[in-house]
Amino acid sequence: MTDLAIIGSGPGGYVAAIRAAQLGFQVTLIEKYPTLGGTCLNVGCIPSKALLDSSELFYQAKKTFDTHGIKLTNLDIEASQMFKRKADVVAQNTKGIEFLMKKNKINVVRGSASFSGPNELKIEDGNGKVEKLEFKKCIVATGSKPNIPQAFNYDKKRVISSTEALSLNEIPQSMVIIGAGVIGLELGSVFARLGTRVSILEYMDSILPGMDSDCSKELQKSLQSVGIKFYLSQSVESVSVRTNKTFVKYRSKSGGETSELESDYCLVCIGRRPYTENLHPELAGIELDERGKIKVNQELQSTNPNVYAIGDVVQGAMLAHKAEEEGVFVAEILAGQKPHIDYNLIPGVVYTWPEMAFVGKTEEQLKSEGKMYKTGKFPYKALGRARASMDMDGMVKVIADEKTDEILGVHMVGARAADMIMEAVALMEFRASAEDMARICHPHPTYTEALKEAALDATAKRAIHF
Repeated sequence: MTDLAIIGSGPGGYVAAIRAAQLGFQVTLIEKYPTLGGTCLNVGCIPSKALLDSSELFYQAKKTFDTHGIKLTNLDIEASQMFKRKADVVAQNTKGIEFLMKKNKINVVRGSASFSGPNELKIEDGNGKVEKLEFKKCIVATGSKPNIPQAFNYDKKRVISSTEALSLNEIPQSMVIIGAGVIGLELGSVFARLGTRVSILEYMDSILPGMDSDCSKELQKSLQSVGIKFYLSQSVESVSVRTNKTFVKYRSKSGGETSELESDYCLVCIGRRPYTENLHPELAGIELDERGKIKVNQELQSTNPNVYAIGDVVQGAMLAHKAEEEGVFVAEILAGQKPHIDYNLIPGVVYTWPEMAFVGKTEEQLKSEGKMYKTGKFPYKALGRARASMDMDGMVKVIADEKTDEILGVHMVGARAADMIMEAVALMEFRASAEDMARICHPHPTYTEALKEAALDATAKRAIHF
């Protein structure tokens, strides 16, 4: 019997384990893969950012170093070393999680867990050994996996998901990506900057559907400048492989003739689905919704009062930091505390270069809600810091309530947007106004001055430098 069993060691699971251990619970963490950290640390957030940084350094060396007065000869890519560095970064992070488990006296069990009763798990180690584990409370943190239709002939060799794309160990000459969401754009950015001819097919009429349209258009222009070709409003009919080439048939979603794109690889990035397969939730009285996500209440408690669920297996954005917050939230709920999560203030980031970051409401959402608002914008090209670093693509948009001036949303594309967004999150947490943001003294020269200027524009259309 354990106080708390946690299934899955991704950001949600391992953070929940640490917080619960800090609060005095006896914790058992169950992971079916050899390394801890889940998708994020092993085949997601961390390795993709390692490759994004490597590809950006190469691109800058090729495109801008001459302007900086830095002369290079025989610039080349050693793909094996680039992917080795990525693997080293992953290994360092996963070993760090192992250390944290030992430090916090968390019992780690290797195996695949499923429910065998309302308060019992069956754990299979893959070698025929099966053990039962009784728990007082349980947290399901099994995450998600790529969603790939059978018609796309996913073979993990030429038709690949993000998992395989992060371990190619070569730079393809060409790649077709299906889906212009976050993952498709990030990986498309990596390979395009390394010299791959990248084509992206998207069913919707814009990239990053559901995000701020001004920022999406700005990011699309920047990505096109590095050679990415976009095919929007297109429906993919089929994907096939012949003689080490992929062939993607598609047509306009409004109809018309079928076209075909040939490439070395086809990367499918059309979303992820919750990993609840083989979990046998019905044996524990746990209900799923029509998308396979676990139904939970406001305390993230399932229809089994002793089982909670967090991260990608429940409703909401599939973000590592959202899962972490929910892991801490549940651990503190179990300890009798009264924690709080404001889902409106969970920021999102697209780690292309330039980066895109956002928090709060978009204009489209506010219009649908009938909310009166005002906006302020400021372009990166008017920033002294951006000119100095040659990072002039981008903009910042601040959205505020028309009457109260409270900040309702901040959306930005540009260098270091992933770090800058936290100023907006902190201010919105305390329900600050656009005027509050504008009156804060921002250091010069920095990219954050764009926030001040956009806030000035939103407050009284009085940006100083544009």
